[in-house]
Amino acid sequence: MLWWTALCATGVVAFTGAGVGALAYRVDHNIEQVETAPLRGAETERPAAPTPDPDDPNAGVPLTIALIGSDDRSGENVKIGGKADGSMRSDVTMLMHVSADRSRVEIVSIPRDLVVDIPSCTVTGGGTTAPSPATKFNSAFSFGFLSGHDLASAAACTMRTIESATNVRVDGFIAVDFVGFRDMIDAIGGVDMCIPEPLADDEANLDLAAGNQHLDGLDALALARARHDLSDGSDTHRLDRQQALLAATSAEVLSASTLANPSKLLKFVDAVTSSLTLDTSLGGVKDLTGLGFSLRDIAPSQLTFMTAPTEPYVYDRNRVQFSADAPAFWARMAADEPVVESSRDVVAAASTPTADAGVTDDGVTDGGVTGGGVTDGVAADDVQSPTATPVDPLADRTPGEAITGADARTTC
Repeated sequence: MLWWTALCATGVVAFTGAGVGALAYRVDHNIEQVETAPLRGAETERPAAPTPDPDDPNAGVPLTIALIGSDDRSGENVKIGGKADGSMRSDVTMLMHVSADRSRVEIVSIPRDLVVDIPSCTVTGGGTTAPSPATKFNSAFSFGFLSGHDLASAAACTMRTIESATNVRVDGFIAVDFVGFRDMIDAIGGVDMCIPEPLADDEANLDLAAGNQHLDGLDALALARARHDLSDGSDTHRLDRQQALLAATSAEVLSASTLANPSKLLKFVDAVTSSLTLDTSLGGVKDLTGLGFSLRDIAPSQLTFMTAPTEPYVYDRNRVQFSADAPAFWARMAADEPVVESSRDVVAAASTPTADAGVTDDGVTDGGVTGGGVTDGVAADDVQSPTATPVDPLADRTPGEAITGADARTTC
């Protein structure tokens, strides 16, 4: 789930000129790679691949990656998640979309309880799974694993299901398990968060008092997993908390205390690359560091987090289905357009214009600040006006309602 931060960190370190060869060797030998290309189906059955703009080939192409948090119960994960039962499930799935011009990173949570039609999937060994209409989304991962007996089959079926349900092309996947997530948070020394009210969930071993909290890896993992005793107990609002955690993590990873500390940064890169399983479709270390370098100037306000537009499933209120807004949402992603139609929609709660601010037709203020405009060369969504109302990223949100990394509340 934190792979995009790894790209930034890896790219920054790799291009400093100090110890490049040693770092590349460690990264190359740390990352476990699996191949899903033979399991993805014929190109004619998939959403079309983007092509570079012939008039601006240096602009690159967009990249969409499935980030999968696996509910693996083997090895050290048993201490956290409980005894292994021979299966493997996807506890969290997010789509990370990186725009072709590398100016936006959008991370969209797909609820595990989303009802979709799961297509037949090819698995390792040449077999196929049976199609399964009107089934929980995270079953795709389980179906692939139980039939192919490996992560490649599980991830390939998940990606095939996403493409079938959204018509968005998925370029590959990155997977992390419980232990990997814990270790990544610990590698940056933990994460600071404002907890507006006490949060406790016995099943996830979560117990946080209200106020300023410093979360270590286990605390952060507990917050990411907690559901039953919080809010309405739904997976939908657990996704809100996961996104808030990622926003706070991005603030720490992109801070000077991390990027300007070679020892801390190297420890983080080591933890990240040791924790992830990478799809060979995404390329090797050179491709990772190159993408990381291209994202080196990304600002927290350019990192958008949200849940795909959903509503209660018509036949079971404990499940969800895509809402009427979903087709347009996915079409924008497929076309490499911002999935939030206007940056104003993202920052409206965090930035309000001053009473005497004049706003021109292009969204630029004559004085004062307005979301999405620019004042004296500073992006308005990086500025808080004196009348701004703080955003509580931990609050329950409507699916499709976004926050950005700039909304992270590290202190109360």
